[in-house]
Amino acid sequence: MPLVFAGIAPHPPLLIPVIGKDSLQKIAKTKAALQKLEEDLYLSKPDCVVIISPHGPLLADAFTLHYSATYTTDFREFGDLSTKQTFNGEMQLPPEIRSASKRNGIPATMVTEEKLDHGAGVPLIYLTSHLPNVTVFPIGFSGFDSKTHLDFGYLVKDEILKSNKRIAVVASGDLSHALTSDAPGGFNAAGPEFDKKIQELLASHNTTGMLNLDAQFLTAAAECGFRSFLILMGILRNINFSYQSYAYEAPFGVGYLTAHFLLS
Repeated sequence: MPLVFAGIAPHPPLLIPVIGKDSLQKIAKTKAALQKLEEDLYLSKPDCVVIISPHGPLLADAFTLHYSATYTTDFREFGDLSTKQTFNGEMQLPPEIRSASKRNGIPATMVTEEKLDHGAGVPLIYLTSHLPNVTVFPIGFSGFDSKTHLDFGYLVKDEILKSNKRIAVVASGDLSHALTSDAPGGFNAAGPEFDKKIQELLASHNTTGMLNLDAQFLTAAAECGFRSFLILMGILRNINFSYQSYAYEAPFGVGYLTAHFLLS
């Protein structure tokens, strides 16, 4: 099967040593979990890593498909001018998904931005450290409703299954940013409830439950990765997998989940 790996990765810039410094010790569980996920990804021998990021260009009426020969990480907004890594871009899959989106009436547009946002850059630095020749394909979600994100994922899956490449998919996303009073979003009771609920829904393969989450509840939870996860669950529709949570922690009031969907 062309789809050889699926996982969820958080993306706090603090995971980058130059940025995190001493604070990196406070997310040691997440760092260790990403290192374990990296081992899983390496063993799957991917030719291409599809990375779904919440922090790329966001369009209200279209998904974004990145199309560039190379990509470079950029953490200057976090005060880091020295951490740079370049990746080869995937050139075959993006136009195929673009054509499929036209056929299926789910708008998607091609973008040629070479700088990777931190939602893509942080996980890729950790997960591809032993995959120097892998190609990278960033995807961005949209302003469409939850079901459309799930349907878009199913569309992406169809194109992946037609590929002659070994393809890995990583959904990048943090959980609630409103878990404590000093969290980026302040405290909201919806935050802890969301983090608990989304982990239960992922573990039980309950995409219907995900679709039924109220939009106001998601906004109150100040979540980051929900739509990334929906696209991933669309890709995994009708594929057998077992869910393995490698770590969840929230030392800074933001939920960081690292998980592997073991395909069978």
